[in-house]
Amino acid sequence: MNDSGDRESRLRTALITYFPMFIATLSLCTAIFNGYLNMRFVDLIQRNLGRAEYMRTCKEIIEAYFQVKFRAGVINASAARNADAATLARDEMDGANAVNKFAALGTYLANLRDEDIRRQYTALSGELGKAIARAKQATPGDVGGLFTAADAMFARLNNDCVKSAQDAM
Repeated sequence: MNDSGDRESRLRTALITYFPMFIATLSLCTAIFNGYLNMRFVDLIQRNLGRAEYMRTCKEIIEAYFQVKFRAGVINASAARNADAATLARDEMDGANAVNKFAALGTYLANLRDEDIRRQYTALSGELGKAIARAKQATPGDVGGLFTAADAMFARLNNDCVKSAQDAM
């Protein structure tokens, strides 16, 4: 009976010694895995926020582009009806502001991309500035013709904007 008592005593000693170590090891593994999951979650949220910001800016630059085209039409209409100099100057100022807003948004998007995209946004901003400057002399109803080159450039950049946002998913 003494032999079984010794075995029972050794078993209790082993359980008392090793069971808490086993629980501590499981806790450590759980904490490490939880840290890994938290890092993945933070990474996922950061990517999603970056993607959402990029998509929002893509939307804003589309609005800004069509605002430039609208302002060119307003300048053309004011010039066609021989509006007073103050009205024409205000319309031209609004057109220049629309181009500047487009350029600012384009610069923001280009900063998130490479040098080639930056050059394309710069070229498009310059083309829009030229279109606004020529809007006063264009024949009424032919304002769309001022944007032929800009429309092609914008279509490429808009496709790139959508593709980049989708790639970030």
